[in-house]
Amino acid sequence: MTDWIADEVEALFPQLVSWRRELHRYPESGWTEYRTSAFIASKLREWGWKVYLGREAVEPSARYGVPESEYLHECEQRAIAEGVNPEEMELMQGGFTGVVAEWVTGRPGPVTALRFDIDSNEIEEAEDIDHSPAREGYRSCHLGLMHACGHDGHTAIGLGLARLLSQNEDNLAVAGIIRLLFQPSEEGSRGALAMVEKGWLEDVDCFLGGHIGFGAEHLGEIVLNATHFYATTKWDALLRGQAAHAGREPEKGKNALLAAATAVLNLHAITQHSDGVSRLNVGRLSAGSGRNIIPAEAWLQLETRGETEEVNSYLSQEAERILRAAAQMYDLDLEIKKMGEAVSAVGSMVWDGLRRQALAHGNRIELIRDSLALGASEDVTLMINKVQEHDGLASYFLFGTPVKYGHHHQGFDFDEKVLAIALEGLARVVGELNRSVP
Repeated sequence: MTDWIADEVEALFPQLVSWRRELHRYPESGWTEYRTSAFIASKLREWGWKVYLGREAVEPSARYGVPESEYLHECEQRAIAEGVNPEEMELMQGGFTGVVAEWVTGRPGPVTALRFDIDSNEIEEAEDIDHSPAREGYRSCHLGLMHACGHDGHTAIGLGLARLLSQNEDNLAVAGIIRLLFQPSEEGSRGALAMVEKGWLEDVDCFLGGHIGFGAEHLGEIVLNATHFYATTKWDALLRGQAAHAGREPEKGKNALLAAATAVLNLHAITQHSDGVSRLNVGRLSAGSGRNIIPAEAWLQLETRGETEEVNSYLSQEAERILRAAAQMYDLDLEIKKMGEAVSAVGSMVWDGLRRQALAHGNRIELIRDSLALGASEDVTLMINKVQEHDGLASYFLFGTPVKYGHHHQGFDFDEKVLAIALEGLARVVGELNRSVP
């Protein structure tokens, strides 16, 4: 590889920052990424990519945790007010977000796919002057939403790669098909399955995903393989009882709040499994309507995670047993709904030498590590496993950046130089794949 890639990335860096800040200012949570998807699609079309949007990009029946129609409608109207073409909105209406783009070279070669997640977190962003987005004027303008995990950066990196490839197909000697998956609803492990079930991974020979930060803290560091992906299941549980006057007729009530409290305490007391790391968290509990009313309903959001799918399955079964037992104890009805899911995965280490060789030419890349434990969950694992099912190669990079506050924190931010480092690394690897993989 020659230094023309470094020069191209240098020229693109200001645009990467601009895209990232634009996306950061307008965050959208899972299945409501209307403005984000339209922004991505418009850039890709401008550069000559074949673009698939809406139902073309995702399988409708495989979407986990789609918001209620009223909230979807509110987000659609907001996106239109922020500039989304109403005709394009029709393609996405009802929570059909996400974009797939293809570059067909016309030369024999592998099908190479790269995935970039695009959704935000449901967090109110910090306002203090020490927080760069607040200080420099690109803090979230959407109340209660924030890019607190770096997906704005991931999307900018994906756009940068699309731009670089479209302008330099011959320089990179690109062959086969390049496919970019801009995935909605990664938070909560809700979106990857819809792209897998749509068939986008069926013919992929080489697959790459990645994340900024997550333990890789040195700027200029690239980790070839994130390890220790925890399998996870996301649940919503609704307990329904009977309201009653708390003073005059308390015996006629069926207290959903008490049942929920009983469930929460016992959920967090589930015995750990001897075969691996286990995690359980009840992240939200909402119940009751007033101090003098027996609470008729309680709603819980919880998740389980396990180092293996067996450990996660054990936790999920125990969680369901405890929820049903708490409902029975207080004579309540119970509805449990699965809202998301991811599995464990192991990257294809057989091509580590090839990727290390490509990255070794990078001007911005100072350290290449073989692996680092993620210690979290990512529904990209569904894509990794799908590619490996037909003997394709699949791995997940980590791109190093200092992070003052952790991921999913209201003050989360990263060093924007990582955008250029990740783009250069991916461009070099894609170029090497096209020469080395038949």
